[in-house]
Amino acid sequence: MSVIITDTGFAADDWAHGFRNADSRPANDCKSAVDLPSDTAPDALAQFANAKMIRIDFPTSADGRGFTLASLLRGVGFQGRLRAKGHILADQYAMARRSGFDEVEIDDDLAARQPEAQWLARANWQSHNYQARLRG
Repeated sequence: MSVIITDTGFAADDWAHGFRNADSRPANDCKSAVDLPSDTAPDALAQFANAKMIRIDFPTSADGRGFTLASLLRGVGFQGRLRAKGHILADQYAMARRSGFDEVEIDDDLAARQPEAQWLARANWQSHNYQARLRG
């Protein structure tokens, strides 16, 4: 099982339509959700701009390519749900939200090691943006 994390805490997954690998998604399919690996080429992202949902894999917590992909997807006009999946740590939640993710999906084992309170401590991600404070 998995746990979905949003700014309001832990929740069950409410997406019931499944996911397709990027290479098995038919052209012009705007109803299915897409699974993107962290090594997806940035120039391939525009083809997914009409998807309802995209889930980007984080194979390790040290692999930050997913943050870049999220930002680039928002830059090409993607307005659907964007989910980070895998080895995301509570300390990375603010970065995930700032880069364009709407939610994070972690497995039950990680949720047990990093309980909801740790994620909620970072849910006020807009107020804890040092770059915005420096500009202001």
